[in-house]
Amino acid sequence: MSPSSSPCTPSATQVEHMLAELIGQMPPVMGRSDAPHLDRPPRGRPRILPSLVLWAGLLTCVLQGWSSQLALYRLVSSGRFWHYPRFAISDQAVYKRLAQAGTAPLEALFTALTALLRVRLEPLLPAAFVQLAPFASEVVALDESTLDQMARSLPALQDRRAVAEGSPALLAGRIAALFDVRRQLFRHVLYRTDATQNEKVAARVLLATLPPHSLILADLGYFSFRWFDDLTAGGHFFLSRLRAKTSYTRLHTFYEHDHVLDALIFLGAYRADRAQHAVRLLQFQAGTTTYRYITNVLDPQLLSLRDAAALYARRWDIELAFRLLKEHLHLHLIWSAKSVVIQQQLWAALSISQVLHALQFEIAARAECDPFEVSLPLLVEYLPRYAAAGVDPIAAFVADGRQVGFIRPSARLTPRAPDIALDQIIPLPPALELERTAHYADKP
Repeated sequence: MSPSSSPCTPSATQVEHMLAELIGQMPPVMGRSDAPHLDRPPRGRPRILPSLVLWAGLLTCVLQGWSSQLALYRLVSSGRFWHYPRFAISDQAVYKRLAQAGTAPLEALFTALTALLRVRLEPLLPAAFVQLAPFASEVVALDESTLDQMARSLPALQDRRAVAEGSPALLAGRIAALFDVRRQLFRHVLYRTDATQNEKVAARVLLATLPPHSLILADLGYFSFRWFDDLTAGGHFFLSRLRAKTSYTRLHTFYEHDHVLDALIFLGAYRADRAQHAVRLLQFQAGTTTYRYITNVLDPQLLSLRDAAALYARRWDIELAFRLLKEHLHLHLIWSAKSVVIQQQLWAALSISQVLHALQFEIAARAECDPFEVSLPLLVEYLPRYAAAGVDPIAAFVADGRQVGFIRPSARLTPRAPDIALDQIIPLPPALELERTAHYADKP
């Protein structure tokens, strides 16, 4: 099935070209008998189906929105997949290869694609993104997403048909992720079979991959005095909303007028539960809604109230990335109840999503707009139509995007905070104590 001649879903043609190009730049993902090792010849009969074809075919099946492993067998055995010949194998041979290979090759592919795309996008970082929290080494959104339920008709679930519809036992698992807000790419992803595990468990593993002085945007699911103290002690910055009814002690007021407040506080006003490190409380009102954020960026000159509000709105970027996986890359249709196949489908979808995000980013950089102003659903739909007509789709999107609505003002709501002049900020007293003895009511 060549990209130029296959009947594809609207996203397939352009992305298949890019996948073929990027996979071709990578060292082959080899099985134990696909190619000789450096110091010894391969054992056994060489495999009929090369690993590179197996994994490229799996990516294509996910991209096409096909709903089973059988589709992969039909693709590689039909003789119509890219430039590859027909492979005379059985469907069971494909299933066995997938089961034996595990997830390591696709995880390696995701990592390699991400590295390639980061290099490709680096020269395109627009000035607005470079200035996004310039004091931070990285700006990432942290979140988790539960995968959809598996169909109880799947063979591996025959003994679980008595499980009630909607039971957590039918969930395909959960993914925890860091999303690079500056480059609009997944930075790191973890898969967990237990869809009910506390999200802070995976979060600590993810944060271990970040360089010092990274800024983490997270929702209230991660709100914890211990968590905030650990981030500060570990040399990271954070920006979070303030949970309702959280007690605190005010230490210093930088600015206060009407409903606008910029102050230093200690979280927890009582001995039974209190944080160690001081944080900033930022508050303002827009319409009838009061917004409250906390951050360990204590200097108002590094992070203003207005910038904090705009920055926290970018936490929604990871929610849109999860939506791309589930809706446009069909991750809501789980192929199998077997954990290894679920993860293979997941890593394939993640790899494709990186390519789509890179295309969206490149268009946004050339059009001098934010990526979320480029409609991702329309990008997925119309790119192959331009390519089929022999038109450079990225150039066409940049030239015509605003006129036809591919590039349009984003419908996302960003609360507009007041701009506080620096000369209105009351300086911090030099002798003010910013640490105290902590006591955490929650379990470690």
